[in-house]
Amino acid sequence: MDHKTEYGTPVITEMKVIPVAGYDSMLMTLSGAHAPYFTRNLVILKDSAGHTGIGEIHGGDYTCAALESCIPLVEGQQVGMYRKVLDNIHKAAKRADEDDGEGIQSLDISKLKFVVKAEWAIECAMLDLLGQYLGLPVCELLGDGKQRDQVETLGYLFYVSDKNKADLPYIDESGSQDPWFQLRRQEMLTPERIVEQAQVLQEKYGFRNFKLKGGVLAGAEEMEAIKALKKAYPDGRINIDPNGAWSLDEAIKICKPMEGILTYIEDPCGPEAGYSSREIMAEFKNAVNLPVATNMIATDWRQFYHAAALKAVDIVLADPHFWGFGGSVRMAQLLNDWGLTWGSHSNNHFDITLTAFAHVAAAAPGTPTALDTHWIWQDGQNLLLDTPEIKNGYLEVPKKPGLGVTINMERVMEANALYKNLKNHDRDDAEAMQFLIPGWKFDSKKPALVR
Repeated sequence: MDHKTEYGTPVITEMKVIPVAGYDSMLMTLSGAHAPYFTRNLVILKDSAGHTGIGEIHGGDYTCAALESCIPLVEGQQVGMYRKVLDNIHKAAKRADEDDGEGIQSLDISKLKFVVKAEWAIECAMLDLLGQYLGLPVCELLGDGKQRDQVETLGYLFYVSDKNKADLPYIDESGSQDPWFQLRRQEMLTPERIVEQAQVLQEKYGFRNFKLKGGVLAGAEEMEAIKALKKAYPDGRINIDPNGAWSLDEAIKICKPMEGILTYIEDPCGPEAGYSSREIMAEFKNAVNLPVATNMIATDWRQFYHAAALKAVDIVLADPHFWGFGGSVRMAQLLNDWGLTWGSHSNNHFDITLTAFAHVAAAAPGTPTALDTHWIWQDGQNLLLDTPEIKNGYLEVPKKPGLGVTINMERVMEANALYKNLKNHDRDDAEAMQFLIPGWKFDSKKPALVR
């Protein structure tokens, strides 16, 4: 008897793109102050086996439109052909007219949308479906498979401005029973308050390591907060990220005395005097005996080639939203083979991204540096029924097939309704700053509060 065998994996029957918004604190960076809301885009895929796959990426209309344009290239395709689907998307894509290739080496937030690739949310959702079909967690489908059951994360510290100085609808959590939820909406601009922030975070999440977002006050002032943190946590790994705000001379001057106090320095300086960030950071490394990390000067393989050739960095924070899941783990493998270090940068995000980070980091070989995550600033705004937890400074890696989590569509539609009510869907860190400093404008060489 002739038996007909059908080969292949389930087929994607539907792709939905749902833009969502959540609430934020008045967090300070070189770019200014975070707005009361942040936006993200979700991809939800259904397949012929009855599974649902999910992905999350940066917000904004540009990214949303890019995702929607991919629908014809995704629907009808086999789940197992995810690499081919991504290749077809890349071949069909064209560079935006306003993309000058500069990337974010000067932290121009308007160019972030060209560094973040919308299709990585599709990759995430397809890997989620493939993992469910195979009965394996996503981390087993990446690189050489799962390397660890939990992922070390760090306490991501921010200077926070007084939201009452800005006539904007920032959320108030003063009535919360959770000490961290209360604190994260308050002004914190002194070394003492930064240490208090770290202490409350350690109490809640068990962090042993901390990173301070710099580029807000004068560099020397920010180093006082680093010294205070090191005094409070002598065994902790303490880092700072000024997003390239300091000149080469200033970076050398203030970082040299911090050898033995800082574990690493992230993007201390940016382009200047006709030299790229990669060249300037190579000179910084010649002068200061500190490992250097980046998420600004090596955001694609060509940039990484030059950064590596110049020995400008030791740690590449390869966020899967910049690099893709396969690309991020490929970078982790390469860095491990070369004796360098992998980590992941983070942006404001919901718990779908938190889950995705857990799987990518679980597949990274060697000893990754503790991961950044903004999730602590968004904790409580869950879009999942089973959000992975951070305990004792470690993020758990879900063990169930695919991403191993379940989407809460009621919460998603609430976040979508919030998004629809916003007058602007793109990130704007200047609006809130103009309440603090009238006429404030972004300057990549001036910390936000130094004008």
